[in-house]
Amino acid sequence: MPQTAYVEERPKNFSTPHRMEAQQRTVPGRSFFEQRSLRWTFTLLTWTCVGLFFASQSLLWDQYLFRTTITWERAVTINLSFYYIWACIAPLVLWLGKRYQFERMSWPKAILVHLPTSILLSAAQLLVAEVVFQSFRPSPLKLLEAFRAIQVSFAFNFHMNLLTYWVILGVGSLRDYYRKYRDRDLRNAQLEAQLTQAQLQALKMHLHPHFLFNTLNTISSLMHKNVHDADRVLARLGEFLRASLKNSDVHEIPLREELEFLRRYLEIEQIRFGERLKVEIRIESGLLDLKVPSFILQPLVENSIRYTVGSHTGGGLIEITAGQHQGRLKLNVKDNGPGLVVDHAVAVPEGVGLQNTRARLQQLYGDNYEFAFINHPHQGVDVSITIPVPVSRN
Repeated sequence: MPQTAYVEERPKNFSTPHRMEAQQRTVPGRSFFEQRSLRWTFTLLTWTCVGLFFASQSLLWDQYLFRTTITWERAVTINLSFYYIWACIAPLVLWLGKRYQFERMSWPKAILVHLPTSILLSAAQLLVAEVVFQSFRPSPLKLLEAFRAIQVSFAFNFHMNLLTYWVILGVGSLRDYYRKYRDRDLRNAQLEAQLTQAQLQALKMHLHPHFLFNTLNTISSLMHKNVHDADRVLARLGEFLRASLKNSDVHEIPLREELEFLRRYLEIEQIRFGERLKVEIRIESGLLDLKVPSFILQPLVENSIRYTVGSHTGGGLIEITAGQHQGRLKLNVKDNGPGLVVDHAVAVPEGVGLQNTRARLQQLYGDNYEFAFINHPHQGVDVSITIPVPVSRN
């Protein structure tokens, strides 16, 4: 077992609220019949509003233009009947609009279809409307009077009917275009999410072989010195790989599980370095259930061990801490080694593990993270990761 001091500290200057997972509220999906009922209700209300609007117009026209008097009940009956007929015709217009759309290459064909269709349907609607109007009369009109009524109806309403056809067609086209662009945006968002998941998975798969090769090298060197220790490393490696494969599709896990992964790794390194490796882990109270990127600490600790213990005959101390401040979680891996001998004008070099760590943080949090790598010559290296923590909810 590694010589680790595992302490869960109380914060000194502030209280750490326990994190509560945001509950995803799922609204039960409406059934097909409920959706259809709502759609028909909305359509009926729309046409009713249109009919009432023109009924009020009829009252004004008859009073101030034709100097006649028409009752509100008759105006409502005539106009609602008129536009309810259009409500029955509208599905056919919308279907034709979907089938013959005004696209860049097909608009001439759409014109050839919709222009005569609008004339025919406008005329048919007027004929049906006139039959309905006559059914409300107390006594039927004679043939000549009925023909004269149809002429008057065409004179007053035919152009409005043409406009109604094209308005229905335009509204249907706008609805279809909105749905098309909405579906396209949804598909793009899904593809972007899938790409991000694939990139994260590739980065994680890149980390596992990197760790595996280093461990196999350790086993290879131990085989010539201590077969028993080599066997122990193999056993710990198996435990580590089983634990990592268990959450292979999960990119964020509780800090508690991440520390358990790290413990298995440290057991392997402890067998390799023995008393030369000392590790202290200090976690502030209430942070073990916070989510962190999976497999995020092991590359940092591996880097510290390599420069602190692996390349020097003396021992080394690795300090791993976690704290929370102003709604952000900060993870630190610090060593007391000699530090890296680099030119101060040049950035600290990053290996495969650290490069992948930075790339994974970028994929998960965008620019809302900090990854600081501070080199202190003759005093060690301090690596810190700061990531957002969702606000606790009651």
